[in-house]
Amino acid sequence: MDQVPVYIFSGFLESGKTTFVQGTMEDRRFNGGERTLILLCEEGEVELETAKFPQGGKNAVVRVVDDQAELTEENLTKWAAACRCERVLVEYNGMWLIQPFYDAMPDGWIPYQNMFFVDGRTFLNYNANMRSLVVDKIKDADVCVFNRLPKSADIMEFHKIVRGVSRRSDIVYEFEDGTVVPDEIEDPLPFDIEAPVIRVEDRDFALFYRDLTEEPKKYQGKTVEFRALAGVDKKFPDHVCALGRHVMTCCVEDIQYCALAAKYDAPLVFENSGWYRVNAVVDIRFSRLYGKKGPIFVVRSAEKTTPPDEQVATFY
Repeated sequence: MDQVPVYIFSGFLESGKTTFVQGTMEDRRFNGGERTLILLCEEGEVELETAKFPQGGKNAVVRVVDDQAELTEENLTKWAAACRCERVLVEYNGMWLIQPFYDAMPDGWIPYQNMFFVDGRTFLNYNANMRSLVVDKIKDADVCVFNRLPKSADIMEFHKIVRGVSRRSDIVYEFEDGTVVPDEIEDPLPFDIEAPVIRVEDRDFALFYRDLTEEPKKYQGKTVEFRALAGVDKKFPDHVCALGRHVMTCCVEDIQYCALAAKYDAPLVFENSGWYRVNAVVDIRFSRLYGKKGPIFVVRSAEKTTPPDEQVATFY
């Protein structure tokens, strides 16, 4: 089956998505005549002008999607087949959660790039009042573009919001005078990854979990020590449990148990919902719990302990 790359441009109304799509499709380095399906999930003041594309836009088919319910696998498959598209560009509505679109993508559609566009003049209001939607867009973004920034803008404020959700997203600042500046602010981890034992404080577990799952290779063979809540299930293989914490990304509604597989030998025993002070070595290997390779805690010691003062970990 041929793979179809999918480019997703998300952001709230009047954040510059259409302008970017227009410029991208006019660029002959990107648009060399490939058959392109463009899904417009939001119509703002700026309209897409396909006539300005190379070949007068003959290679592009634009479909306006007014209702998120239209984004079904059946419809996406039908629209793609009708134009025999080789790639898909999506101008995604910032008020829609993005996971339903991922779930509806037909077989062979591959998310290739996800860019989140932000009007720097209104972003802080969105973040204060629609935090869950902001987090939803940032967490999967390869690039966050803050545009229309006044020269006096404090980019550290924007930087912290993005880094509170994702450490992997690139950040770009575009100022009102046209100056474009990449984010080069360094974010040292709150624990020493080069220490003989990486000791993770309770307040830093969320950052530790995210960094470990985003860049597992740098933890291979490292010894870590942290307090964790154990998850035990009869369906797990022998001498395997889950170790993690409940983590809140942005609000109470999104609290979830973020854990990784842990392998241990007798006489160690873990009780479900028990709290433990764990010393373990990280090993990147296949686990039936993941169905693929991932970080596994090879437990060297574990002592029963009391819960931390804040049982729900956060990124702040």
